[in-house]
Amino acid sequence: MTEIIKRRPKYLNLVEIKLPLAGFASILHRVSGIGLFLMLPLLIWLLQLSLASAESFETLSAVVAHPLVKLILLGLLWAFLHHFCMGIRILLIDVQIGVEKEQARASAKAVLAVSLALTAVLGLKLLGAY
Repeated sequence: MTEIIKRRPKYLNLVEIKLPLAGFASILHRVSGIGLFLMLPLLIWLLQLSLASAESFETLSAVVAHPLVKLILLGLLWAFLHHFCMGIRILLIDVQIGVEKEQARASAKAVLAVSLALTAVLGLKLLGAY
């Protein structure tokens, strides 16, 4: 009886695999969702500081003035905007809008461009540029 040679899966080097743009957008969608979820306690604490009293609002102003907190908030701003834009893209794909290859590629580019542009505009506001 001949012995069947089992082919084991090869090691996949994720750095060398050429992932399409929609794949990167999808991975970033998951990363942004995880980031938003993990930072939810911070956001709730900041909301509580803003609503409790005038003194706690002063504490909020002092906390948010710190550069590290501003950087974290900028990251959260990107995460929210990317997750929102990508969520709309996924909903449109679910109703069979933008399913074709070129449309899907264009919508992935649009999600990345819009989320980064909105992050830049709102980030400049967060950092006090205007």
